[in-house]
Amino acid sequence: MEVISYTQLEAKEGFRVQKGMNFGVKGSYSIVLMSTEKNAPYHDQMFDDGTIEYEGHDAPKTGGVIPKLVDQPRHTRTMGLTENGKFEQAIKDFKAGKRGPAKIQVYRKIRPSVWVDMGYYDLTDVFERQVSTEVGGTRRVFRFWLKPVLDANITEDELVDLAHNRMIPGDVQREVYERDGGKCTQCGSPDNLHFDHILPFSKGGSSKTASNIQLLCARHNLMKGNRFR
Repeated sequence: MEVISYTQLEAKEGFRVQKGMNFGVKGSYSIVLMSTEKNAPYHDQMFDDGTIEYEGHDAPKTGGVIPKLVDQPRHTRTMGLTENGKFEQAIKDFKAGKRGPAKIQVYRKIRPSVWVDMGYYDLTDVFERQVSTEVGGTRRVFRFWLKPVLDANITEDELVDLAHNRMIPGDVQREVYERDGGKCTQCGSPDNLHFDHILPFSKGGSSKTASNIQLLCARHNLMKGNRFR
């Protein structure tokens, strides 16, 4: 997982990514922006197997609508599909055997202007949940399941470590980034940074404590990987 600035994210995708959900925006894949910060507008979470549960998006704040008090929409006012509806339809088509799972590029915000490139995920399921509103009553929200796509052409230990790199909690990522000053712990470079397990997960290291995670630039991350093979 590479740590990037928003400017780098924008340059990589070739346009200014402002919406959290962007279905089919790159043709062969879609893009979602996620956050697990306490003040994030949506409740996204990651499970121990690397699966992301991604919350659908609210109705636009127009015509007196208070987005957090109404159901998340499936359709627009003109009966087209919202981003929620597009993601849901892709899942229905996948389950019906009409297509493979939609490929989703995920970016995770860990602090203002600092993002983690989480790589690609498969969009595999959706369900709707009734949640309480701040004024009483409930509303319907979408929950989408994204399964990590892993490169099968690597060793078993590398596969295990890659999976658990994605599972480093957001608060641990933020703590490590701030502790290491946004620089490689080996050479001080602020570029091409990756979160690295000091003791690899496959050898007993933890993904959930900042003391076992460090920032390494791509060069030193590769050098360390070679030593453990």
